[in-house]
Amino acid sequence: MRIFICLALLFLISCNPYNRSIDMENFKIDTFQGTSLMGKDLISEQLDPAKDSARIANYHKSFLNYQSNPTNPDFIIWLGRRAAYLGDYQQAIGIYHEGILKFPDDARLYRHRGHRYISTRQLDLAIRDLRDAVRLIKGKKDVIEPDGIPNQLNQPVSSLHTNIYYHLGLAYYLKNNLAKAYEHFDNCLQASQNDDMIVASKHWLYMILRRQGKTAEAEQILSTVNADMTIIENDGYHQLLLLYKGELSEDELSGNGSLGSSEAVQYGIANWYDYNGNKDEAHKRYRAILDTGNWAAFGFIAAEADLSRLNISE
Repeated sequence: MRIFICLALLFLISCNPYNRSIDMENFKIDTFQGTSLMGKDLISEQLDPAKDSARIANYHKSFLNYQSNPTNPDFIIWLGRRAAYLGDYQQAIGIYHEGILKFPDDARLYRHRGHRYISTRQLDLAIRDLRDAVRLIKGKKDVIEPDGIPNQLNQPVSSLHTNIYYHLGLAYYLKNNLAKAYEHFDNCLQASQNDDMIVASKHWLYMILRRQGKTAEAEQILSTVNADMTIIENDGYHQLLLLYKGELSEDELSGNGSLGSSEAVQYGIANWYDYNGNKDEAHKRYRAILDTGNWAAFGFIAAEADLSRLNISE
Protein backbone atom coordinates (compact mmCIF):
# COMPACT_ATOMS: atom_id res chain seq x y z
CA MET A 1 0.00 0.00 0.00
CA ARG A 2 2.82 2.41 0.91
CA ILE A 3 4.44 1.94 -2.50
CA PHE A 4 1.28 3.05 -4.26
CA ILE A 5 0.96 6.05 -1.93
CA CYS A 6 4.55 7.01 -2.84
CA LEU A 7 3.74 6.68 -6.53
CA ALA A 8 0.62 8.77 -6.21
CA LEU A 9 2.54 11.49 -4.38
CA LEU A 10 5.34 11.46 -6.94
CA PHE A 11 2.78 11.72 -9.74
CA LEU A 12 1.06 14.69 -8.11
CA ILE A 13 4.35 16.44 -7.38
CA SER A 14 5.71 15.90 -10.89
CA CYS A 15 2.50 17.30 -12.40
CA ASN A 16 2.60 20.49 -10.31
CA PRO A 17 4.91 23.07 -11.95
CA TYR A 18 4.75 25.34 -8.89
CA ASN A 19 5.87 22.73 -6.39
CA ARG A 20 9.58 23.15 -7.09
CA SER A 21 11.07 23.52 -3.61
CA ILE A 22 11.56 21.53 -0.45
CA ASP A 23 11.15 23.06 3.00
CA MET A 24 14.64 22.35 4.34
CA GLU A 25 13.76 23.33 7.91
CA ASN A 26 10.78 20.98 8.14
CA PHE A 27 11.87 18.15 5.84
CA LYS A 28 10.87 14.78 7.31
CA ILE A 29 11.05 11.14 6.35
CA ASP A 30 8.88 8.21 7.35
CA THR A 31 11.05 6.70 10.09
CA PHE A 32 9.39 3.25 10.11
CA GLN A 33 11.09 1.15 7.46
CA GLY A 34 10.00 -2.43 8.13
CA THR A 35 10.62 -5.35 10.47
CA SER A 36 13.93 -7.04 11.19
CA LEU A 37 14.59 -10.76 10.87
CA MET A 38 14.27 -10.83 14.65
CA GLY A 39 10.81 -9.22 14.57
CA LYS A 40 12.00 -5.78 15.67
CA ASP A 41 10.88 -2.50 14.07
CA LEU A 42 13.44 -0.98 11.71
CA ILE A 43 13.48 2.73 12.53
CA SER A 44 15.48 5.35 10.64
CA GLU A 45 16.64 8.40 12.55
CA GLN A 46 14.62 11.51 11.77
CA LEU A 47 16.54 14.12 9.81
CA ASP A 48 18.20 17.11 11.44
CA PRO A 49 18.00 20.16 9.10
CA ALA A 50 21.43 21.38 10.25
CA LYS A 51 23.37 18.12 10.53
CA ASP A 52 21.79 16.56 7.45
CA SER A 53 21.61 19.67 5.26
CA ALA A 54 23.97 18.28 2.60
CA ARG A 55 21.98 15.05 2.22
CA ILE A 56 18.70 16.96 2.06
CA ALA A 57 20.16 19.36 -0.52
CA ASN A 58 21.36 16.44 -2.67
CA TYR A 59 17.91 14.86 -2.47
CA HIS A 60 16.36 18.22 -3.40
CA LYS A 61 18.63 18.51 -6.45
CA SER A 62 17.71 15.00 -7.59
CA PHE A 63 14.05 15.77 -6.97
CA LEU A 64 14.22 18.85 -9.22
CA ASN A 65 16.01 16.84 -11.91
CA TYR A 66 13.25 14.23 -11.70
CA GLN A 67 10.58 16.95 -11.96
CA SER A 68 12.25 18.35 -15.06
CA ASN A 69 12.02 14.98 -16.83
CA PRO A 70 10.25 12.15 -14.93
CA THR A 71 10.77 9.81 -17.88
CA ASN A 72 14.58 9.92 -17.62
CA PRO A 73 15.69 6.63 -15.98
CA ASP A 74 18.91 8.22 -14.69
CA PHE A 75 16.90 10.85 -12.81
CA ILE A 76 14.61 8.17 -11.35
CA ILE A 77 17.59 6.11 -10.18
CA TRP A 78 19.30 9.09 -8.56
CA LEU A 79 16.12 10.21 -6.82
CA GLY A 80 15.80 6.69 -5.38
CA ARG A 81 19.44 6.63 -4.32
CA ARG A 82 19.18 10.00 -2.61
CA ALA A 83 16.01 8.93 -0.80
CA ALA A 84 17.85 5.84 0.46
CA TYR A 85 20.77 7.98 1.65
CA LEU A 86 18.25 9.87 3.80
CA GLY A 87 17.32 6.54 5.43
CA ASP A 88 13.96 6.34 3.68
CA TYR A 89 14.44 2.96 2.02
CA GLN A 90 10.72 2.43 1.52
CA GLN A 91 10.40 5.65 -0.45
CA ALA A 92 13.38 4.53 -2.55
CA ILE A 93 11.66 1.21 -3.25
CA GLY A 94 8.55 3.09 -4.38
CA ILE A 95 10.61 5.29 -6.71
CA TYR A 96 12.35 2.29 -8.26
CA HIS A 97 8.97 0.61 -8.65
CA GLU A 98 7.81 3.59 -10.68
CA GLY A 99 10.98 3.34 -12.75
CA ILE A 100 10.44 -0.34 -13.47
CA LEU A 101 6.90 0.35 -14.64
CA LYS A 102 8.35 2.85 -17.11
CA PHE A 103 11.53 0.96 -18.01
CA PRO A 104 10.96 -2.77 -17.41
CA ASP A 105 14.16 -3.72 -19.27
CA ASP A 106 16.57 -1.49 -17.31
CA ALA A 107 18.64 -3.81 -15.10
CA ARG A 108 19.82 -0.90 -12.95
CA LEU A 109 16.36 -0.36 -11.49
CA TYR A 110 16.06 -4.01 -10.40
CA ARG A 111 19.58 -3.90 -8.97
CA HIS A 112 18.81 -0.83 -6.83
CA ARG A 113 15.38 -2.00 -5.72
CA GLY A 114 16.87 -5.40 -4.86
CA HIS A 115 19.49 -3.68 -2.71
CA ARG A 116 16.82 -1.80 -0.76
CA TYR A 117 14.69 -4.89 -0.39
CA ILE A 118 17.73 -6.35 1.41
CA SER A 119 17.94 -3.24 3.61
CA THR A 120 14.30 -3.71 4.61
CA ARG A 121 14.67 -7.52 5.04
CA GLN A 122 12.41 -8.44 2.11
CA LEU A 123 14.86 -11.09 0.96
CA ASP A 124 12.63 -13.09 -1.38
CA LEU A 125 11.69 -9.91 -3.24
CA ALA A 126 15.38 -8.94 -3.38
CA ILE A 127 16.26 -12.29 -4.94
CA ARG A 128 13.48 -11.95 -7.50
CA ASP A 129 14.64 -8.48 -8.54
CA LEU A 130 18.32 -9.35 -8.67
CA ARG A 131 17.67 -12.51 -10.68
CA ASP A 132 15.73 -10.35 -13.14
CA ALA A 133 18.73 -8.02 -13.27
CA VAL A 134 21.03 -10.98 -14.05
CA ARG A 135 18.73 -11.95 -16.91
CA LEU A 136 18.74 -8.40 -18.28
CA ILE A 137 22.54 -8.03 -18.31
CA LYS A 138 23.18 -11.37 -19.99
CA GLY A 139 25.39 -10.84 -23.03
CA LYS A 140 25.75 -7.10 -22.37
CA LYS A 141 28.91 -5.14 -21.72
CA ASP A 142 29.53 -4.14 -18.12
CA VAL A 143 29.55 -0.47 -17.09
CA ILE A 144 31.01 1.34 -14.09
CA GLU A 145 28.39 2.44 -11.58
CA PRO A 146 28.83 6.01 -10.31
CA ASP A 147 29.19 6.43 -6.55
CA GLY A 148 26.56 8.33 -4.60
CA ILE A 149 29.05 8.76 -1.76
CA PRO A 150 32.45 8.99 -3.48
CA ASN A 151 35.62 7.52 -1.95
CA GLN A 152 38.66 9.69 -1.22
CA LEU A 153 39.92 9.33 -4.78
CA ASN A 154 36.48 9.90 -6.32
CA GLN A 155 37.12 6.69 -8.25
CA PRO A 156 34.20 4.20 -8.43
CA VAL A 157 35.32 0.61 -7.85
CA SER A 158 32.12 -1.31 -8.60
CA SER A 159 30.19 -1.93 -11.79
CA LEU A 160 26.62 -2.81 -12.68
CA HIS A 161 27.48 -6.50 -13.08
CA THR A 162 29.54 -6.81 -9.89
CA ASN A 163 26.86 -5.00 -7.87
CA ILE A 164 24.10 -7.25 -9.18
CA TYR A 165 26.04 -10.45 -8.47
CA TYR A 166 27.29 -9.16 -5.10
CA HIS A 167 23.84 -8.25 -3.82
CA LEU A 168 22.29 -11.47 -5.15
CA GLY A 169 25.01 -13.49 -3.44
CA LEU A 170 24.36 -11.59 -0.23
CA ALA A 171 20.59 -12.14 -0.39
CA TYR A 172 21.11 -15.90 -0.79
CA TYR A 173 23.68 -15.88 2.03
CA LEU A 174 21.18 -14.20 4.33
CA LYS A 175 18.67 -16.92 3.40
CA ASN A 176 21.38 -19.49 4.26
CA ASN A 177 21.36 -20.84 0.70
CA LEU A 178 25.13 -21.17 0.64
CA ALA A 179 25.36 -22.94 -2.72
CA LYS A 180 23.53 -20.13 -4.51
CA ALA A 181 25.42 -17.51 -2.51
CA TYR A 182 28.73 -19.04 -3.59
CA GLU A 183 27.62 -19.13 -7.23
CA HIS A 184 26.86 -15.43 -7.37
CA PHE A 185 29.81 -14.21 -5.30
CA ASP A 186 31.97 -16.25 -7.69
CA ASN A 187 30.23 -14.53 -10.60
CA CYS A 188 31.06 -11.23 -8.89
CA LEU A 189 34.69 -12.28 -8.56
CA GLN A 190 34.89 -13.24 -12.23
CA ALA A 191 33.45 -9.84 -13.22
CA SER A 192 35.75 -7.88 -10.88
CA GLN A 193 38.26 -5.56 -12.54
CA ASN A 194 40.09 -4.21 -9.48
CA ASP A 195 41.42 -5.32 -6.11
CA ASP A 196 38.57 -3.68 -4.18
CA MET A 197 35.93 -5.90 -5.74
CA ILE A 198 38.24 -8.93 -5.67
CA VAL A 199 38.66 -8.72 -1.89
CA ALA A 200 34.93 -8.00 -1.39
CA SER A 201 34.02 -11.15 -3.33
CA LYS A 202 36.72 -13.31 -1.77
CA HIS A 203 35.71 -12.35 1.76
CA TRP A 204 32.22 -13.82 1.31
CA LEU A 205 33.49 -16.79 -0.71
CA TYR A 206 35.94 -17.67 2.05
CA MET A 207 33.27 -17.48 4.75
CA ILE A 208 30.86 -19.59 2.69
CA LEU A 209 33.44 -22.31 2.10
CA ARG A 210 34.41 -22.39 5.77
CA ARG A 211 30.75 -22.68 6.77
CA GLN A 212 30.44 -25.59 4.36
CA GLY A 213 33.47 -27.26 5.95
CA LYS A 214 35.53 -26.88 2.76
CA THR A 215 38.67 -25.66 4.49
CA ALA A 216 41.14 -26.53 1.74
CA GLU A 217 39.08 -24.73 -0.90
CA ALA A 218 38.75 -21.75 1.42
CA GLU A 219 42.52 -21.58 1.86
CA GLN A 220 42.89 -21.59 -1.92
CA ILE A 221 40.71 -18.48 -2.08
CA LEU A 222 43.38 -16.72 -0.01
CA SER A 223 46.32 -17.77 -2.19
CA THR A 224 46.47 -14.55 -4.23
CA VAL A 225 45.60 -12.20 -1.36
CA ASN A 226 48.51 -10.10 -0.12
CA ALA A 227 49.19 -6.93 1.84
CA ASP A 228 50.34 -5.04 -1.28
CA MET A 229 47.00 -5.10 -3.09
CA THR A 230 45.71 -1.74 -4.32
CA ILE A 231 42.71 -1.01 -2.12
CA ILE A 232 40.77 2.24 -2.37
CA GLU A 233 37.73 1.63 -0.15
CA ASN A 234 37.30 -2.02 0.85
CA ASP A 235 40.04 -1.99 3.50
CA GLY A 236 37.86 -3.94 5.91
CA TYR A 237 37.42 -6.90 3.59
CA HIS A 238 41.10 -6.81 2.64
CA GLN A 239 42.26 -6.88 6.24
CA LEU A 240 39.78 -9.61 7.14
CA LEU A 241 41.29 -11.77 4.41
CA LEU A 242 44.75 -11.10 5.87
CA LEU A 243 43.35 -12.16 9.26
CA TYR A 244 42.01 -15.38 7.76
CA LYS A 245 45.40 -15.94 6.14
CA GLY A 246 47.19 -15.51 9.47
CA GLU A 247 49.05 -12.36 8.40
CA LEU A 248 47.10 -10.02 10.68
CA SER A 249 46.01 -10.54 14.27
CA GLU A 250 42.53 -9.94 15.61
CA ASP A 251 43.87 -7.21 17.90
CA GLU A 252 45.52 -5.45 14.97
CA LEU A 253 42.30 -5.55 12.98
CA SER A 254 39.69 -4.80 15.65
CA GLY A 255 41.81 -1.98 17.06
CA ASN A 256 42.10 -0.20 13.72
CA GLY A 257 39.96 2.87 14.48
CA SER A 258 36.70 3.26 12.55
CA LEU A 259 37.64 0.28 10.38
CA GLY A 260 37.70 -2.00 13.41
CA SER A 261 34.32 -0.75 14.58
CA SER A 262 32.60 -1.33 11.23
CA GLU A 263 29.82 -3.91 11.11
CA ALA A 264 31.54 -5.72 8.22
CA VAL A 265 34.76 -6.21 10.17
CA GLN A 266 32.99 -7.14 13.40
CA TYR A 267 30.85 -9.68 11.55
CA GLY A 268 33.90 -11.17 9.84
CA ILE A 269 35.66 -11.61 13.18
CA ALA A 270 32.55 -13.10 14.81
CA ASN A 271 32.14 -15.51 11.93
CA TRP A 272 35.84 -16.43 12.18
CA TYR A 273 35.17 -17.54 15.77
CA ASP A 274 32.07 -19.42 14.61
CA TYR A 275 33.65 -21.64 11.98
CA ASN A 276 36.75 -22.13 14.12
CA GLY A 277 34.60 -23.80 16.77
CA ASN A 278 34.08 -21.06 19.39
CA LYS A 279 30.32 -20.72 19.02
CA ASP A 280 29.78 -18.93 22.33
CA GLU A 281 32.21 -16.15 21.45
CA ALA A 282 30.75 -15.88 17.96
CA HIS A 283 27.20 -15.55 19.26
CA LYS A 284 28.29 -12.95 21.83
CA ARG A 285 29.86 -10.92 19.04
CA TYR A 286 26.83 -11.26 16.75
CA ARG A 287 24.76 -9.97 19.65
CA ALA A 288 27.13 -7.03 20.17
CA ILE A 289 26.74 -6.00 16.52
CA LEU A 290 22.97 -5.87 16.97
CA ASP A 291 23.33 -3.91 20.20
CA THR A 292 25.55 -1.17 18.80
CA GLY A 293 25.55 -1.28 15.00
CA ASN A 294 23.72 0.34 12.12
CA TRP A 295 20.76 -1.88 11.21
CA ALA A 296 21.12 -1.13 7.48
CA ALA A 297 24.74 -2.36 7.31
CA PHE A 298 25.30 -5.73 5.65
CA GLY A 299 27.35 -7.04 8.59
CA PHE A 300 24.47 -6.18 10.91
CA ILE A 301 21.92 -7.93 8.69
CA ALA A 302 24.15 -11.01 8.44
CA ALA A 303 24.54 -11.19 12.24
CA GLU A 304 20.78 -10.76 12.57
CA ALA A 305 20.15 -13.59 10.09
CA ASP A 306 22.52 -15.91 11.97
CA LEU A 307 20.93 -15.18 15.34
CA SER A 308 17.40 -15.47 13.96
CA ARG A 309 18.13 -19.04 12.88
CA LEU A 310 19.24 -19.81 16.43
CA ASN A 311 15.99 -18.42 17.82
CA ILE A 312 17.95 -15.97 19.95
CA SER A 313 15.58 -13.12 20.74
CA GLU A 314 16.39 -9.45 20.86
